[in-house]
Amino acid sequence: MIRLKRTSSRDIDFKNLTMELDSDLQGRYHDVQYQYNAYTDVSKINTVVVAYIQDIAVGCGCFKEISDRAVEIKRMFVNPYFRGFGVASSIIDELLIWSKQLYYNEALLETGKRQPESIKLYTKHGFQIIDNFGPYVGMAESVCMKREL
Repeated sequence: MIRLKRTSSRDIDFKNLTMELDSDLQGRYHDVQYQYNAYTDVSKINTVVVAYIQDIAVGCGCFKEISDRAVEIKRMFVNPYFRGFGVASSIIDELLIWSKQLYYNEALLETGKRQPESIKLYTKHGFQIIDNFGPYVGMAESVCMKREL
């Protein structure tokens, strides 16, 4: 059974999972990844979800406000050993519910062309590919997506 915890970016399990995410992204993007590092800072985020199976932290995600009506989903990750169990779907659902509870109207995100499993997940949850927004404009490896809440 998947248990979800709403927390902040100070949570040690979240910090450890995002280190795993950074390692995964470095393996996929090598020299390109440094361009994106400036946009991954979530050190002062109070809208974090960590997923557990039994007492093991297996996945995470968060969102941050980008306007008075929109949030950006960030730092989504599930440990590879726990993929295929619905963890990512549980996290994204919780993030969208939480965003809606805080009266946001839309969720945006950025993922990458070398993350087809992420694009598939987000599409399954109603996100559609849009033109790159904000800091991702002009970044060839970026895929930006959006959905209404």
